[in-house]
Amino acid sequence: MNTQRAAWCFVAPALLVISVFFFLPVLAALIMSLTDFDIYALADLRNLRFVGLRNYSQLLQTPLFWQALGNTLYFVVIGVPLSIAASLGAALLLHSRLTWFKGLFRTAFFAPVVTSLVAVAVIWRYLLHTRYGMINYGLQGLGLSPVDWLNDPHWAMPAIILFAVWKNFGYNMIIFLAGLQSIPDDLYEAAGLDGAGTWQQFRYVTWPMLGPTLLMVSILSMAGYFQLFAEPYVMTQGGPVQSTVSVLYFMYEQGFKWWNLGTASAVAFVLFAIMFCVTLLQLRFARGGEA
Repeated sequence: MNTQRAAWCFVAPALLVISVFFFLPVLAALIMSLTDFDIYALADLRNLRFVGLRNYSQLLQTPLFWQALGNTLYFVVIGVPLSIAASLGAALLLHSRLTWFKGLFRTAFFAPVVTSLVAVAVIWRYLLHTRYGMINYGLQGLGLSPVDWLNDPHWAMPAIILFAVWKNFGYNMIIFLAGLQSIPDDLYEAAGLDGAGTWQQFRYVTWPMLGPTLLMVSILSMAGYFQLFAEPYVMTQGGPVQSTVSVLYFMYEQGFKWWNLGTASAVAFVLFAIMFCVTLLQLRFARGGEA
């Protein structure tokens, strides 16, 4: 009994902080999503009215929300596999015995993760500039026409995906590198004695042993990419013609531009429900693969 009491005493401060800064705000946002909380209610709470699920029903009838959801899904479906592939490729490169200066490359690959997003976004805006950008300069050197990356609705989201993958792949690279270092060398030696080449070793040893790590990285990447906001906010402001408006950007505009805080809270919970369902599908798929 004394042991249980001591355990509760140790975890009580953490539980208190989590309750105050997580559970209470989430509960307040849920209640707010069921009201018409706007700038008038912000000035006087007597203007606040309970509207039930009206915010959710109106949200599902808003074309811009569906466009934002489509843009976000496009970003997730393309960006997450690219990010995982880049992370795994960099981790395999750093884990290879043939690679020199591993510390230097590890630092260089991880540096974008800890660099200010606004600072690197400004640099990428110059790189993607239609007339003076180095990317278009390279395309012209290959005999290709320059691309209006940030002002063409067809290219704005791919440009943001490219930027996001470059900015974030270093974080997953560190996780993959830890997973690769945990694989026993005996497995590779046994596979080599059986005549397995590099590709066979990767397919039958590295890939299965990285299964739990890959699942965790995919869930974390999916959750992060669903919360797309800073990249379009800094680089395109949701344009051109709203082709880069994400769900989180739409929620920001509803809450802090139009002060429809009830609607913004509803957007947050709809996004949470989508992310929760996708995570469940990932876990079920992983269990099916193990079976």
